[in-house]
Amino acid sequence: MQDLLGKPVASAILDQVQTRVERLRAETGLTPGLAVVLVGDDPASRVYVGAKTKMCAKLGFHSVQHNLPIDTPQDEVLALVRQLNDDPAIHGILVQSPTPPQVDERTVIDTIDPDKDVDCFHPRNVGKLLIGDTDGFVPCTPYGVMAILRHYGIETRGKHAVVLGRSNIVGKPMAALLVRRGDRADCTVTIAHSRTRDLPALVRQADIIVAAIGRPEFVTGDMIKPGAVVIDVGINRIDDPSAKKGYRLVGDVDYAGAAAHAAAITPVPGGVGPMTIAMLMYNTLMACCHLHHQPLDLDI
Repeated sequence: MQDLLGKPVASAILDQVQTRVERLRAETGLTPGLAVVLVGDDPASRVYVGAKTKMCAKLGFHSVQHNLPIDTPQDEVLALVRQLNDDPAIHGILVQSPTPPQVDERTVIDTIDPDKDVDCFHPRNVGKLLIGDTDGFVPCTPYGVMAILRHYGIETRGKHAVVLGRSNIVGKPMAALLVRRGDRADCTVTIAHSRTRDLPALVRQADIIVAAIGRPEFVTGDMIKPGAVVIDVGINRIDDPSAKKGYRLVGDVDYAGAAAHAAAITPVPGGVGPMTIAMLMYNTLMACCHLHHQPLDLDI
């Protein structure tokens, strides 16, 4: 059984990004710019935004972080987004989710310039993804999963992939990527969810399982076909008095049970997790290159 570790994959991608950023700056004077908008004080969001800011600094990006009070009216958030749309130093914009109740995320997403929508939530970029147009953005976490499959030489062509979860962030775009034509995809894809009948029996048919259902250790060992590849996108905090912090992180897959049957599996933590920020950095560099008509020249 092989552990599909995300860190070496992310590191290889980030090395390419950093090299291209340095060359871009030397040749054109351009620096990729990322703006993050955080409304409120959600602890998990603050940690994630902080990690993005640190990675920007490490890679030499221009980074701007806007921390808005939790009671900020929607009109003020939209005004800030429009300001960032018009800022030539900013190439990528993301508004951290979740937002407070008075801020409608759909409206905010629709306001972001699609050419700066590095999270790939804007309808134009989602549409490009679904029709297989490769000049749009790809959502960071599913894109990271595809990078892991490629890095470890996981055969996808003709395989049956079962995606557990139908969210707009992971499940739906993951299915769209796996079903694409090409040597990195060509899967037969089934999307399963909470309303799927006899879900365990369906999962047992899968050559590739992508678990993004948001339920800790939901996929058990008896649901894994021998030799299947398991990609665990979930990250859940469960109480554990024996742990130093009183809790531990687990995925949507029972790792020990699945490892007894799977040919390969992403651990939690340490699997898909490192890929999300790596692909965000890649998307921001891509946005900068496209907006300034520069070649990207990366092999991801």
